[in-house]
Amino acid sequence: MTRKGSREYEEFGAPGAPPVVLVAGTGAPGRVWRAHQVPALRRAGHRVVTFDNRGLAPEPGAAGAFTLADLVADTAGLIGHFGAAPCRLVGHSLGAIVVQELVLARPELVDRAVLMAGSGRTDALITAGAAADLALAASGVRLPPAVAAHRLALQNLSPRTLEDDHQLGYWLSLFEMTLPDPAAARGQLGLALIPDRLAAYRRISRPCLVVAFADDLVIRPRLTRELAEAIPRSRYVEIPDCGHFGYLERPDAVNAELLGHLSGPPERIAPGRPAPQGPAPERIAPAPARAASPTPAAQPVRPPPPGPVPAQARPAPPPPGAGHRAPA
Repeated sequence: MTRKGSREYEEFGAPGAPPVVLVAGTGAPGRVWRAHQVPALRRAGHRVVTFDNRGLAPEPGAAGAFTLADLVADTAGLIGHFGAAPCRLVGHSLGAIVVQELVLARPELVDRAVLMAGSGRTDALITAGAAADLALAASGVRLPPAVAAHRLALQNLSPRTLEDDHQLGYWLSLFEMTLPDPAAARGQLGLALIPDRLAAYRRISRPCLVVAFADDLVIRPRLTRELAEAIPRSRYVEIPDCGHFGYLERPDAVNAELLGHLSGPPERIAPGRPAPQGPAPERIAPAPARAASPTPAAQPVRPPPPGPVPAQARPAPPPPGAGHRAPA
């Protein structure tokens, strides 16, 4: 683990390979990508950078201590530190919102982007979820591990996994072993409560793959589809049989989409050239059948200044820290 200022990051792959920066969601450290996305990207010849967003332990910060714009500026600074511009970006949940804002504010830093479980506005359910997380963090109460694991499973996994006793038991045991203290990411809670940014996102000029998870209860697919419809050069994919942790629950399907979008030479867009519309939204095939087994108000967004993969028969285990509910 290396530090750039206050940000811890890791770099994988050959230094001269095409750079891909992965931006995690609320409460998730950079190591959440190690199990599936980092190995797949390295095998495809990419250089991969992961990092911890501002606001994680051991310096979580109080709620309101920093803003979404600070996270955007941190990511921009990391890209500059590596001399990686224009790079390829992948974000999940809050990380997708960070990437959206960065592509909009600093397009010269970005070649193309993948937005997983992203949204262009806050709705009532996202607001209620963030308020609940903030209240729990402020209370100082830590739920018993079995209770917290059950809550995480219901919020973040698909019915397909929940109905498979073997798979569910595996996930519940992982959640119990990796549960963070809710207060450990209190500074990040609520940052995904953005106003309606869909009109602004129509100015995004870089090609974006927008990925929804069909059983996501945190960011429902209709919100992600709205985002794709707002971004001119976007392609929408909805992956079935996975919830909010879709990139861990169905990594093969997700990675196939990532690699397809991130491959190819860098984009070259002439200044002032209008961005063409992307192809129509699409769905990918469902997962193969398994064998049976025993608030705060939304805050305006201000742009930053210039400047070993598990066996596939088992569910994708989240690395330590991944079992935190991401409000968005």
